[in-house]
Amino acid sequence: MQFETYPFEKLTRLLEGITPDPEYDPITLTIGEPQFATPLFIQDSLRESAHLLNKYPKTAGEQSLKDAQKEFVSYRFGVSLRDDQIIPTFGTREVLFNFPQFLLFDKQDPVMAFTNPFYQIYEGAAIASRAKVEYINLTKANGFKALIDPQQLKKCNFVIINFPNVPSAASMDIFELVAWVKASLEYVFFFYNDTATTEIYTGYKDPSLLEASIKAGNPEFKNILVVNSVSKRSSAPGLRSGFIAGDATILKEYMRYRTYVGCASPLPLQEAAAAAWEDGGHVAFFREMYARNLDLSAQILGTPIPKSTFYLWLEVEDDLSFTKRLYKEKNVKVLPGSFLTRGEFDEKYVRIALVEDERRTKEALERIQPYVQ
Repeated sequence: MQFETYPFEKLTRLLEGITPDPEYDPITLTIGEPQFATPLFIQDSLRESAHLLNKYPKTAGEQSLKDAQKEFVSYRFGVSLRDDQIIPTFGTREVLFNFPQFLLFDKQDPVMAFTNPFYQIYEGAAIASRAKVEYINLTKANGFKALIDPQQLKKCNFVIINFPNVPSAASMDIFELVAWVKASLEYVFFFYNDTATTEIYTGYKDPSLLEASIKAGNPEFKNILVVNSVSKRSSAPGLRSGFIAGDATILKEYMRYRTYVGCASPLPLQEAAAAAWEDGGHVAFFREMYARNLDLSAQILGTPIPKSTFYLWLEVEDDLSFTKRLYKEKNVKVLPGSFLTRGEFDEKYVRIALVEDERRTKEALERIQPYVQ
C-alpha cells in the first residue's frame, strides 16, 4: 500500500532549513490538540482504576462506558440508543481507518466519497480498501457545505462527511442532513458523519445525523452512522475514547470484525472515559475558553466567529509562502491548506488551531495580523 505523506511530515519538510527569529518564543497552531489540562476528576478516575490493569478489557466495551455514551447522545441530541446501536471505540482514528476496510472488503471496485479538504485518515482508509475516491469539494462558493450530487453518489458504496467541518468550521443544519439521509437511502450507500467537534460551539449547537435520520423517517438508522470522541470536548485526547453509533445491522457485523482487530480500550481508560462522557460542566468551561480565542481572532484578524470548532480557515494569497514566512519571521507554525486537499483549488488557505490559552492565543494572533490582507 502506498500512503500519502502525512500533513505534519510535509510541514516539517517545508520548514526544513528555516531558522525562525529567536526573538520570539515558538508557538505551534498546527494540530488540533487542546493545550488545557485534562480535568482532575477524569485524572482521579484513571488513577483510582489502575488496579484493573490485571484484567483483559472486552472488545465490546464495559456497560458503564456504553451507558455514559448513550446518555450523552440522549441529553445532547435527544436520541435514545439501544445497546446494539452503539460501540465504544479506541478513539475515532482507529474506527475511521478500519471501518471502511470492513465495510468495503466484499465490494468489487469499491467507491468512497468524502469531503475535501479532509482528515487524511479518510484517504488512508480508501487506499487500504482499494477504493476509488470521489471528492465532495468544500469551497467558499458553496459555503463549505457538502452538496448532494446524484451522479456522483450513484457510484458510491460509502460516503463520509465531517460536520462541524474541520478545517473550514462550517456547519450543516438539520434539513441539510435530512437531505443526505434520504440520498443514502435512495442511492443505497452507507453514510457517516465524523463529528469530533460537535461540543465546541459558540451558540449554535450542531445537530446529529442520528436526529436527521429520525426526522427523515429512518428511526432504525438504516445506512446511517456517526462517530464522536471525548478528545476535544474534554481536553483528553490521550484517553482514546470514542464511539460509532447508528445502524444496528451493520454494527453487529462490525463488532465481530473488531474482535480480531485488537483495539479494546484498557479498563482504567474506560472508567475515566465514562466519567468524562457523563459530565457536561467541564465541557462548558472549555467551550468558553475557545469562544474567547475565537473572539480574539475576530478582533485582531477580522475573521468571522464560526458556529463550531476552534479552527480558523484563513484565506491567504499563497499558503506555502505564508507558512514559511510566518515561521521564519514570527516563529509561529500554521498548516498549509493544500496539505489537506486534493485536486485544484483556486482559493488558498492555512489552518490555524486556536488551542492555546487566551494569553498565548492573543500573542500568536498579533504576530499573524501583519500578514493578513
